[in-house]
Amino acid sequence: MSQSTTEAPTHEVTLTDAAAQKVRSLLEQEGRDDLRLRVAVQPGGCSGLIYQLFFDERLLDGDAVADFGGVEVVVDKMSVPYLAGATIDFADTIERQGFTIDNPNAGNSCACGQSFH
Repeated sequence: MSQSTTEAPTHEVTLTDAAAQKVRSLLEQEGRDDLRLRVAVQPGGCSGLIYQLFFDERLLDGDAVADFGGVEVVVDKMSVPYLAGATIDFADTIERQGFTIDNPNAGNSCACGQSFH
């Protein structure tokens, strides 16, 4: 009896080199090589939707996966259309520090910049 493996679907989220390097650095600090970067869109915030960015060891049914230099980025099937064409970057400057998401699907965002619709 042979088992067939199905390829996980991919998504259209891009992880910049700077963001991939930061993720690799964080994973090294944690001493973990079994985690993926999960990006999701959830209801909430003052504009209706918020981003969630976190490490996850799980791979769920319908997850879309893409690899960026050894960093797996996972997007759940419900978030894929909201994040199509989005770019995740990392900045470490005086003005800004942390991960940012540039999303062409976000019509408007709130003043705090944490949510969109």
